[in-house]
Amino acid sequence: MTAFNPVVLIPVYNHPATIGAAVQAVVGQGLPCLLVDDGSDAACAAVLDAVVAAHPGWVSLQRLPRNQGKGGAMVAGLREAARRGFSHAVQIDADGQHDCADIPRFLATARERPEAVVSGCPIYDDSVPRARLIGRYATHVWVWINTLSFDIRDSMCGFRVYPLAAVSGLIASTAIARRMDFDTDIIVRLHWRGLEVVNLPTRVTYPQDGISHFRLWRDNVLISRMHAVLFFGMLWRAPWLLWRRSRVRA
Repeated sequence: MTAFNPVVLIPVYNHPATIGAAVQAVVGQGLPCLLVDDGSDAACAAVLDAVVAAHPGWVSLQRLPRNQGKGGAMVAGLREAARRGFSHAVQIDADGQHDCADIPRFLATARERPEAVVSGCPIYDDSVPRARLIGRYATHVWVWINTLSFDIRDSMCGFRVYPLAAVSGLIASTAIARRMDFDTDIIVRLHWRGLEVVNLPTRVTYPQDGISHFRLWRDNVLISRMHAVLFFGMLWRAPWLLWRRSRVRA
């Protein structure tokens, strides 16, 4: 059995004001951190260099030559984490919306169930935009259809723990979505491959001065296209998905 050896993976694109605190919270828990600079501007790049220099041996930086989107940065980071010999990657966002105090709880669950995806199920405060909640619910419905189950409580939460062996096999053989459609695409495809999804509640806050890189029209089009692709992928998998579900119930 592979030793449990996690790393915290944070994709960064122009979040100079929040990334330092996120990294400090991670390192303060005695965890290594891999930052993926997704083509940030010079000001953010300088902040990332300073963060790495401030935490020698704990924080490393993978720099992409151009912006590839959240999914592109995550795929690059997951590959790099696996190459470095880590067994699991904890994904959190760089904008400060995730509660880093929950990382030990997520990792404890991953240690107990090392082949599962541990996925955050957000508990929102009043800072969440109402339009985001409505859009998320539409995605939840499509995910329930495309997995023929309610196993995935929230496919859009960017706070989760991935088992890198399974993820490496998936991204080596399948083109995973590269932008804001990444989180849903990869967890549905991992579920199709038979991975258990463990849903853990976690508090999520939308910082009032936070920077969002969600582009309303572009990303909604990409998300709609992803749901369509997943739907047709579900159709030919449906007999197996239903058979698997019946076995779990039995």
